[in-house]
Amino acid sequence: MCFSLTFLFYYMLQPATLLFLQQLSKHNNKEWFNANRAKYDAAKADFLAFTAQILHEITAIDPDLLPLQPKDCVFRINRDVRFSTNKSPYKTNMGAAFSKGGKKSALAGYYFHLEPGKSFVGGGIWMPEKEIIQKIRQEIDYCWDEWKHLIAAKSFRQEYGDLSREEGMYLHREPKGYEKDNPAIAYLKLKSWVATKPLSDADITNKSLIPIVIHAFKTLKPIVHFMNRAIEN
Repeated sequence: MCFSLTFLFYYMLQPATLLFLQQLSKHNNKEWFNANRAKYDAAKADFLAFTAQILHEITAIDPDLLPLQPKDCVFRINRDVRFSTNKSPYKTNMGAAFSKGGKKSALAGYYFHLEPGKSFVGGGIWMPEKEIIQKIRQEIDYCWDEWKHLIAAKSFRQEYGDLSREEGMYLHREPKGYEKDNPAIAYLKLKSWVATKPLSDADITNKSLIPIVIHAFKTLKPIVHFMNRAIEN
């Protein structure tokens, strides 16, 4: 599929794409999926077209993403069930990661998640390898004044509030090598550095979706670049 880089209007996702994902969550089996293959193909094309415009807009803000194509960003709908107790063959969401090097990159980046009633936009870095965790912690510790300024920025607070602290994403005690009275300790305890902004189903099918997503990504860019500087050095 070929995507033009010239857009006369902002693309919005179609209600049929949300409806397909809703139906898939109720009929998550190969028989139903194969019988509704045409609906999936239409939803996939819709999501790829949306991703193409996101790339067109975000690369003007973050040139690190310039080589990416939609296929480099969009995740497969098939689940890897080899080591999971949940044997449902398909994801009930569509996701696109916009990171330097593509969706499999070890670098921080931006993310869009499409799921009926659970959509969100945001980014950062989720559950990286131990070496990367150590690099990011060290950068936050060494450059605390800079990091504090980024996290406290009015634009970031208005858009995201703060970084996510869901269970499993942080340590309950200070990491080895850091004192509990370190001024950065709340961020040094994290194992993932992620910020998310929820999106309603009405947002998803609204013509303002692209501007909403791009503004969220633009707001997160300084934090993404801070972490990537730590990882790549």
